[in-house]
Amino acid sequence: MTHHGSCRCGAVRAEAQTAPFWRSYCHCRDCRKQSGAPVMAFVGFREEDLRWTGAAPQTWRNGQVERAFCGQCGSQIAYRDRKLPGEVYLSLGFMDLPEAYPPTLHAFATRALPFLSIADDLPRYDGFSIER
Repeated sequence: MTHHGSCRCGAVRAEAQTAPFWRSYCHCRDCRKQSGAPVMAFVGFREEDLRWTGAAPQTWRNGQVERAFCGQCGSQIAYRDRKLPGEVYLSLGFMDLPEAYPPTLHAFATRALPFLSIADDLPRYDGFSIER
């Protein structure tokens, strides 16, 4: 199965032939600020498995984390963490079939907004959900 993603305007696109190794929600303040949403969801791929097509994403770095977005429509695309070399975490909304990638856990669950209720039995981590 080929996994496809694209920004809102279609200028930035990516595909992978291998399945993602990570799928998660993140409730941290940084992800909320970046996305403008009460929670963010990500799909993790190995950099070597992704092939970017179309326009190159624009990037912005803050500390260890680099965020990617479309320079034309502003869509959130991905993030990379210097402590996780070779890994790219695509925004679930970037995926062309987001329903195919249901999250499997919650990161920073103790920081979830009190009015947001996601009724599931997924594992919940107080901090990062992946070793850094």
